[in-house]
Amino acid sequence: MAAPLSDGERRKQISVRGIAGLGDVAEVRKSFNRHLHFTLVKDRNVATPRDYFFALAHTVRDHLVGRWIRTQQHYYERDPKRIYYLSLEFYMGRTLQNTMVNLGLQNACDEAIYQLGLDLEELEEIEEDAGLGNGGLGRLAACFLDSMATLGLAAYGYGIRYEFGIFNQKIIDGWQVEEADDWLRYGNPWEKARPEYMLPVHFYGRVEHSPEGVKWVDTQVVLAMPYDTPVPGYKNNTVNTMRLWSAKAPNDFNLQEFNVGDYIEAVLDRNLAENISRVLYPNDNFFEGKELRLKQEYFVVAATLQDIIRRFKSSKFGCQDPVRTSFETFPDKVAIQLNDTHPALSIPELMRILVDVEKVDWDKAWEITKQTCAYTNHTVLPEALERWPVSMFEKLLPRHLEIIYALNQMHLDRVAALYPGDVDRLRRMSVIEEGDCKRINMAHLCVIGSHAVNGVARIHSDIVKNTVFKDFYELEPEKFQNKTNGITPRRWLLLCNPGLADVIAEKIGEDFVTDLSQLKKLLDFINNETFIRDVAKVKQENKLKFSAYLEERYKVKINPSSMFDIQVKRIHEYKRQLLNCLHAITLYNRIRSDPSKSFVPRTIMIGGKAAPGYHMAKMIIKLITSIGEVVNNDPYVGDKLKVIFLENYRVSLAEKVIPAADLSQQISTAGTEASGTGNMKFMLNGALTIGTMDGANVEMAEEAGEENLFIFGMRVEEVEALDRRGLVPGRRRHVPRSPSTESFRFKVFADYEAYIKCQGQVDQLFMDPREWTKKVIRNIACSGKFSSDRTITEYAREIWGVEPSATKIPPPNLPRD
Repeated sequence: MAAPLSDGERRKQISVRGIAGLGDVAEVRKSFNRHLHFTLVKDRNVATPRDYFFALAHTVRDHLVGRWIRTQQHYYERDPKRIYYLSLEFYMGRTLQNTMVNLGLQNACDEAIYQLGLDLEELEEIEEDAGLGNGGLGRLAACFLDSMATLGLAAYGYGIRYEFGIFNQKIIDGWQVEEADDWLRYGNPWEKARPEYMLPVHFYGRVEHSPEGVKWVDTQVVLAMPYDTPVPGYKNNTVNTMRLWSAKAPNDFNLQEFNVGDYIEAVLDRNLAENISRVLYPNDNFFEGKELRLKQEYFVVAATLQDIIRRFKSSKFGCQDPVRTSFETFPDKVAIQLNDTHPALSIPELMRILVDVEKVDWDKAWEITKQTCAYTNHTVLPEALERWPVSMFEKLLPRHLEIIYALNQMHLDRVAALYPGDVDRLRRMSVIEEGDCKRINMAHLCVIGSHAVNGVARIHSDIVKNTVFKDFYELEPEKFQNKTNGITPRRWLLLCNPGLADVIAEKIGEDFVTDLSQLKKLLDFINNETFIRDVAKVKQENKLKFSAYLEERYKVKINPSSMFDIQVKRIHEYKRQLLNCLHAITLYNRIRSDPSKSFVPRTIMIGGKAAPGYHMAKMIIKLITSIGEVVNNDPYVGDKLKVIFLENYRVSLAEKVIPAADLSQQISTAGTEASGTGNMKFMLNGALTIGTMDGANVEMAEEAGEENLFIFGMRVEEVEALDRRGLVPGRRRHVPRSPSTESFRFKVFADYEAYIKCQGQVDQLFMDPREWTKKVIRNIACSGKFSSDRTITEYAREIWGVEPSATKIPPPNLPRD
């Protein structure tokens, strides 16, 4: 088997082809050398690889700044409706390569760096991932920012600049061990601190009612310092902004203590305020009701809404004086999208500002709030729904508690008028849940305070309407929508799989990069022998490259001709990594019982982080690593089967593993995975899916034809029927015992036989490489729907009331009009 081209050889090819304009290359080299000179400390003559990375990052950033300023001027002059995407998570990954791709600079940088005797890929590897998210929800926010910029929308991402992102996962003796992710240790070349826009955020205190109105007094103040990161669209010169807030203590914070002489203690206490933006809570699909988390949620909301209102009032570029004083037009100029319930406090906070500060009439303020806000639901798992204790609110946000009570009363009066005597309905629909511990149901708050509520895949949106928010859907069916998730084809094809992108572009041109539906044109080439061979060759090269990475990283000899069978996602019982383990054990037992028989060789890879407090998820990781220990060291098994746990799965590792995958495992219990987006990335990159009819798998099967995926297991209705009957697992032969009776909740055994049988069909097809590759091509050709450009276009038209724009802003070196 031919070895893949080395990076050096690839660069030589680029050099010979002269893809990059010579002027661009010379300019990049000059800029790089200038930055390197000024980056190096005066008494240090030898540059480190990190110095080279920063010099290149600053060189690329130079190309962003002019476009960034021009984009913001463009928005101020045209005063479009602005979109504010509020999320507690933005899982950005690395920025260098993405920026080069979107600015069309990659070839020039590639060539310039090569001419300087350096290796671009090695420099890219130095960059830390910005891991400010847990998984799907945070990565979706990142894809959405890319699409909003590419579609020319005046959009802003708002979140928290966590000092420590999602922990780094180490595997020690087969167990997960967490390490702090000090991603800012060496500085972040992409962010710009904006101290001139620092804002106060209030906590605690008490509420005063007087004839003049309501005042929230005696509060503790924390300052929110904004850091801006540019978000470039794809080759359209639009550069939007992601603004992340960092908590700072005011200078007089706790210095009352100074009067009793404990000045040192008072200064040290500043940490209490600054802890708000210290660390990302590492839970995915699980609610942790800690006061610090509630502080984070209010912190981002309070700072962001002040910023939104400032921008609304002074709409002209550089203008300090308010241009608008009336809030009548607020929903025409502002759209706020709540990414799950984490920023739900936007609703009572906007009410507080409008009523208490801006003196808007209560009913008018409520109309404005509802027309401005929209809510995306991301989960139906009960343990994931945010339900905050009233007692915590009373202490931390006393005015917001009053507002929520008043909103809930209005809401319940309306329900009572429509359904007289239906006390049970009032209880089910209340924002306040009664009980030993009174709680605020944040999802209910989001539904009553938004004009649009959406799920993230068709099946999920149906479940939302029929179960989770059934009563609310009956009350206001027009509010409920579906917006099936998508992924950005820039990062998830162009950047991570350039070989496949080239092969596709050769056949259908390059327009698919911004219009992924064009991939449909590949259907004409399903039987084209050259194309089949080219697609298979790209996959094999990706597998060889990833094999080399694995062998270096894990010291396990990989068979690159084996099926790369991959499940990468957060470790959770509902995602059923256990089912995958059962299959691995079944294969192992089959090989051991007849080693001379021919088997389709497999390399099973499972990766993902377990929340530090989620004991069962940690046990699942230990089980996977233990299976790997046995399988990988058994001489009878040889290279027929390997089981590898991929340590510290993150965005930059996903970019390596996804292009190399043959089989994508999407095997959640039907009705539990809201959408999934990993499933879409694998489909686009030429892996076939084995999966249940859950989340977006349903729509993937619809687009490509169910016969072109490996679908198995119970459907949602069958799962519900099984729950109604009560699950009594019968005795089954050849099934290893379950590590946990809790697993019964997610029906691991109920789907086991169907899964094993379906895996047999996977083996059968894999033995016919030509037919396998034809299915791969069909899947790629049918993955166009799953572009985040399509998703964002739907949000824009059907929720935010704006139209995407194909207009290119002139680059900084050309006149503006």
